[in-house]
Amino acid sequence: MAEMDLKAIGEGGRFIAEAFASAFGQSIEAMTSERPEIDWSLLPAGTNLAAETDGWLWWEQPLTAGPGSACWLGAAESTWSETGRLALAAAGLDDITAEDCRGTWMEIQGQALSSMGQALTRRVRKEVNCEKGREIDPPPSPKWSVEVRVKLGGAPLKVVFGWNEALNLAVEPASEPANPQPGSAPEAKAAPAAAGRTLSPAVENSRTLELLLEVELPVSISFGRTQLPLRDVLKLNSGSIVELNRAISEPVDLIVNNCVIARGEVVVVEGNYGVRIRQIISKEERLRTLY
Repeated sequence: MAEMDLKAIGEGGRFIAEAFASAFGQSIEAMTSERPEIDWSLLPAGTNLAAETDGWLWWEQPLTAGPGSACWLGAAESTWSETGRLALAAAGLDDITAEDCRGTWMEIQGQALSSMGQALTRRVRKEVNCEKGREIDPPPSPKWSVEVRVKLGGAPLKVVFGWNEALNLAVEPASEPANPQPGSAPEAKAAPAAAGRTLSPAVENSRTLELLLEVELPVSISFGRTQLPLRDVLKLNSGSIVELNRAISEPVDLIVNNCVIARGEVVVVEGNYGVRIRQIISKEERLRTLY
């Protein structure tokens, strides 16, 4: 990229573009078993995507990186159909329809956007997830957009990826604080332990523990698991039902950092799902339930 391009999108914007291009390439490789050649370039400011990408398939993806942050991904039919065909052929399928290719493309782009969210998580130091997305037509006019070129199976393909200012601001590195003046008051220590929790004096005075108490860990809820052949996974679409290995009356697992630490029941709190903890898992059982 030219130096002016880098100045236009900033360090955060370049990180977003490279994170998507890398995640997109990995998603294609995982589905096709073929490593694509990927490169990207910034589109000129004010590019009319509606005119340049007439008839393309466009997807809008909100993200939890910051308030209002979102990105968009567009692909021509020649791109999503060929990519889907190569993925289905790699899975051993011969009778491939256009709808099969389209569904497979949606899976590839979903994996790519999810993987990009993981890269953004490491960047902004907080969980960045994909919220409910949707197909849109016509495409938006994002503040920044890049053309991602893919060479796969001998065919040159391309997609357009764009994002808004809210996402750029969330990812842009914060400015470093000025050096404190000699004799100035030290920064406040980490917040004390939550009310109702008692710690030993040695633990309370531990600077290492104070740092660890501020570390954020991913927390998720597992309703069950199952295994499916790749053939069945590629056939999944809206309305498909996947049967899990757990009865509806059984408790759900509370997973922290890939380890089951508790079990409980699903409740609704002010319109949101929650889990009421019924059982704390022993240390021995935690080792057996690592995901």
